[in-house]
Amino acid sequence: MLFNLENIQYKYEDKVFLKELSLTIESGNHLLIHGRSGSGKSTLINLMTGLLRTVYGSITFENINYNNLTDSDLDVLRSKNFGFIFQRLHLIGHLNVKQNISIAINKNNCLCTEELIKDLGLEKLRNKKVSDLSVGEAQRVAVARGVVNNPKVIFADEPTSALDNSNSKKVMDLILSQTKKTNSTLIVSTHDERIKNYFSKVIRLK
Repeated sequence: MLFNLENIQYKYEDKVFLKELSLTIESGNHLLIHGRSGSGKSTLINLMTGLLRTVYGSITFENINYNNLTDSDLDVLRSKNFGFIFQRLHLIGHLNVKQNISIAINKNNCLCTEELIKDLGLEKLRNKKVSDLSVGEAQRVAVARGVVNNPKVIFADEPTSALDNSNSKKVMDLILSQTKKTNSTLIVSTHDERIKNYFSKVIRLK
């Protein structure tokens, strides 16, 4: 079992999110977290990555209980196991494509940057500043950066909501092709109805 969430709950100020939510995820079983804005999708991802702490319940990753870890322990767990693709891409505009991918490398068994650039069709753009890229091109760079550390889990927060139908399909195809190559599990949070068919496991938050 990759993740096991038991009766988790998160509270911010006076609002309770994800009350008594339980969930299991097996390795390779891609998950879509679907719901409207404010339903707790991003909160759930932040809890699963250890960026937030539950106020009740437990989360385990590969039988490691987050409740037993310090913040420093969680930092190490994240860097070793997780990759991230954000809606706001957080690319560094004055650096080129290759530099933006390479700067994310933080462990020894990372993927080859040049191979990723080739896989994602960025060969002619490798030396171009990301501030000069189109939306679709920049999204491909973000995908490369999210998988370069050969993560066990790729978390993507609203990866397609700002894209048209054509680019949404391209981004999902790119992400899923990389999960096959790296044997990663994909967990996506979104309100985008268009990508539901890519997932066999879907949970809906209200």
